Amino acid sequence: MKTLAILTIGTLYSGYVHANIEKLTVYGHRDGLIGESISASSGIIGQGEIEQRPMLRSAEMLELIPGMAVTQHSGSGKANQYFIRGFNLDHGTDFSTSIDGMPINMRSHGHGQGYTDLNFIIPESISTINYQKGSYSASQGDFSAAGSAQFKLADNQKHQQIELSIGEDNYKRAVVLGSTNLTKGKIIAAAEWQGYDGPWDDINEDVNKKNALLRYVGKAFNGDLSITAMAYDNTWNSADQIPQRAVSQNLISQFGSLDTTLGGSSSRYSLSSNWQGDHIKASAYVINYDLNLYSNFSYFLNDPINGDQFNQQDSRNIYGTNISYEFETKTSDINMQHTAGIELRHDDIDNVGLYNTQARKRLSTVRQDELKQTSYSSFWESKFLLTPKLEATAGVRYDYFDTNVTSNTGANSGKANDDLVSFKGSLNYRLTDLLAAYANWGQSFHSNDARGSTINIDPVTGEQTEQVDLLVKSEGAEIGLRFADEQKFNLSAALWWLTLDSELLFVGDAGNTEPSDASKRYGLEMSAYYWINDKFSIDLEASFTHSRLDINGDNNYIEGAVPVVASTGLNWHITQQWQSSIRVRHIGKRTLTDDGSKRSDPLTVVNSSISYKQTHWKVDFELLNLFNSTDHDIDYYYASRLPGETAQGVEGNHFHPIEPRTARLTLSLLF
Repeated sequence: MKTLAILTIGTLYSGYVHANIEKLTVYGHRDGLIGESISASSGIIGQGEIEQRPMLRSAEMLELIPGMAVTQHSGSGKANQYFIRGFNLDHGTDFSTSIDGMPINMRSHGHGQGYTDLNFIIPESISTINYQKGSYSASQGDFSAAGSAQFKLADNQKHQQIELSIGEDNYKRAVVLGSTNLTKGKIIAAAEWQGYDGPWDDINEDVNKKNALLRYVGKAFNGDLSITAMAYDNTWNSADQIPQRAVSQNLISQFGSLDTTLGGSSSRYSLSSNWQGDHIKASAYVINYDLNLYSNFSYFLNDPINGDQFNQQDSRNIYGTNISYEFETKTSDINMQHTAGIELRHDDIDNVGLYNTQARKRLSTVRQDELKQTSYSSFWESKFLLTPKLEATAGVRYDYFDTNVTSNTGANSGKANDDLVSFKGSLNYRLTDLLAAYANWGQSFHSNDARGSTINIDPVTGEQTEQVDLLVKSEGAEIGLRFADEQKFNLSAALWWLTLDSELLFVGDAGNTEPSDASKRYGLEMSAYYWINDKFSIDLEASFTHSRLDINGDNNYIEGAVPVVASTGLNWHITQQWQSSIRVRHIGKRTLTDDGSKRSDPLTVVNSSISYKQTHWKVDFELLNLFNSTDHDIDYYYASRLPGETAQGVEGNHFHPIEPRTARLTLSLLF
């Protein structure tokens, strides 16, 4: 009832800005996209909506995608936890992300497959986020089973600005964003610094996040050229997930820690280039990435003397290029638009390691590897304009992966390769000028950690172990409707299903993921946006999912699966200068065990903001977790051991709380 009441109040009392087409362009994913999108569940998010959204963390930009939820189970510098379409995506497996043609997901990562750390992105530098749920376009490849999102850096900034923020728990943030015109282009520069101590009883997060961006955009070779350099460096201390029993026994509070020496550091430096002509698009990139992470999820279960703290390291360079060619053909009855593309990515991983540590001092090496992993991809997609109202899209994609693992355990070294052909198809029919119907089907995949494809001996137990396939296939489909009255009301709805040949599940005492059985999911998604008048609007997004392992028996529940994700947005354009927003996010009871007997409590959190803007300055005030909810950001159910407990440990709920109510004030100077 509490959740229903909050959602109902929010829906009745919120609104948004002017109900005109210009504003709808700014708030991109609320556009109808009829005649542009190939599915009912894809969309475009504009900078205007990113700017308005009250956010605790920068990665919550992804919560602008209907049905997506973003949480955290560790320190502020670690990649977030993502949920969509019944997936606990861990840190990004099965949802592909990229920025200006550069991949963000990390293959064979030291902490988790598909690791997606968005801390290197300055939100103010983004122009749009294009998202697709499901994998129905031939351009979607690795990690895209549940969907994908492409961040686009802004070529034209509305303002040059200096932004200063302060908040509780010693939150500080500064952003500088500017540009200068050249003879044949312009230079865009941005920088961000953030510090934060956090609300924890015995941990000072001591976040020290630094971002920088330098970008050239202009004309070259009869096309549009951009060259972008990005730099990110961060250090932090972590308040990790804790056992519920430790809080119940008053050993610690819900904001306490059992190991106060956790944390890490990470950096990401990249140089990329994009060129687009009349028919050809080409991009190339090089990325240097490092992570050094200390965690402890089981405390004294494996080592009653020194504890179970472990260190995960990842150091790599990534090189890649993408080239596509677009052209049209025509028969007597049908116009056709074609896109052909090739993609190359090479991960040169100097070290991906797992070590036993105590208070960040190394005790022993569990596993240490050097990897070379290369993927070669090609795709073809054709759009057929069958009638003025009916369009069909068909595509095929081929991916080949090759990997070479050199391990400190010789038996786990080796080479492996795998390939996969994926087919995609879509139909969309415009029933009226305001209503369109969609049908989509597509195959995709996620790559497994390369170390699992060559392993022979478990580095902890010394026992023989089975290898896994390098590529894991998925297949999905959806039918949907999209209604778009761009003056008043937009609505989209989709019924979807998805199968996956092998699930990746989180392992609490190892801090990583491992392959499991095949799975199947189906669900219903709805998004609605209603502009009441020039001052008020309402939006409501909801996703309902049924998720199971594809096996016989009672133990077929998918651990971490989320049955319900819902949010509502409540905005009020008070005057020309004043505007306010209040948002409610709800995540339903998550399944924690494979028999379905243990589930988390639901999570509901309310964030709010109000702003005042003049021509050359703006003030924003955010009140996050408005009602000071004590719900959990994330829950797991596994065995851990506290001092004095039996050697077998105790199975139970382990959680990370959402952060308490916090206030933040931002002053922006606009030029």
